[in-house]
Parts: sequence; structure tokens; C-alpha cells
Amino acid sequence: MAGEGGSGETARSGGGRGVVISDNWPGYSLDLFTYPQHYYGDLEYVLIPHGIIVDRTERLAKDIMQDIGDNDIVVLCVLKGGYKFCADLVEHIKNLSRNSERFISMKVDFVRLKSYHNDQSMQDMQIMGGDDLSKLTGKNVLIVEDIVGTGRTMKVLLNNIEKYKPKMIKVASLLVKRTSRPDGYRPDYYGFEIPDLFVVGYALDYNEHFRDLNHICVINDHGKAKYRV
Repeated sequence: MAGEGGSGETARSGGGRGVVISDNWPGYSLDLFTYPQHYYGDLEYVLIPHGIIVDRTERLAKDIMQDIGDNDIVVLCVLKGGYKFCADLVEHIKNLSRNSERFISMKVDFVRLKSYHNDQSMQDMQIMGGDDLSKLTGKNVLIVEDIVGTGRTMKVLLNNIEKYKPKMIKVASLLVKRTSRPDGYRPDYYGFEIPDLFVVGYALDYNEHFRDLNHICVINDHGKAKYRV
């Protein structure tokens, strides 16, 4: 992602890493894209356009296929923010599997984690939904998440799943956020490493709003105040 009219490199991808979006990346002007009119005035800029998300997700599917092809996989989608990324990722894996000698059989289940109030991360996390996690014993599990911040939330989920002794656990996250208090956790696969910003769109929400926004955008103070609960 090169800045508009700029020559400096503001995003990069390295061995085993996602696309890294630097802290000084100015993003894209909202005027360059279409987005729902009911969010006019609520957003600062587009951080990652939808088309780039789609392309990056397709590459992640290829990486996953190369690593764990020929396995039966239980995909555990973290709701609600992860459903769009999960659906697109699973579809890309299926398409690759259909055109490959390697075949991945996938079953999708869902779990919901509650760790935010407005734009603040809560100390306590709730795990809701999903089939009996004991059914994951001896299975190959791929957890699909929308965003990993400090890593604390994912560590809690992993600790809960590991109690049931799955054969393998891999984690794919669309976003990894650089925070001032990281836990040192990194998912096995991730699309983009982003600055410590509160982002919405592509099913990432702010109090259930902005899930219908295709691009990943930075919400502004007006948007936060408008939809605060």
C-alpha cells in the first residue's frame, strides 16, 4: 500500500508475516470508495480496501492449504466479527481443494467471545456458544478470528480448547493489532498487522454497527459518540 503521491514504503510483507501497515500510513480518502450513506461523517478514512482484503485472504487460504492439506479440519469461527473473514477463507480453501490433489474436509462451528465495551477492552472475557468443546478431542482445529490485539483473549480461548487435547490447533486472524501491552502472542496466519487503532468494517463492529461496511475503516470520535451505549 503506497501512500497517495508518496514514494515511501508504508506497508510490507515478510517471511511468515502478514502485510505490515506502518503507524504513519495515512490510509485512503473515503471519497475514493463507496460505502453506506448512513455512515457518512462517522469514519476517518479507509485503512484497508475490500479488494485488498479479498486478495490477502486468498493467499492465506493457499498457505493453510499447503500446511495442513490432506487433513480433516474443524474450523472454529469466532463470532461475530470473524464470520465474514471465516466465510471467505473457507470458500477459498474449498476452491483450492477442489482443484488440488490434496483435499481438506472441513466442518465449521461457532463460538462467541465478549471482550469489548464500546471501544475499551474488558478485563473479563466470556465464551458463549459452540458445540461441546470436548468434541474437539483428537481433532485438527483451525480457529478463525477477526482481530488479535494484546493476545489475551485468544490465549484464554486456546487454554480452554487445549484442555480437551485436540490433535492440532492453528489460528488464523485477519488482523493483528500492535498494542502497547502485547502478550507476545502471534497467530499462525494473519492478513495484516495494523497500528493500535479501533477499526470497523468487514464484519468488525462498534456496538453492532458497521458490520455492513465492506472496507476496513478507522472510526472517528463522532462515530464513537453516535453509537456509544
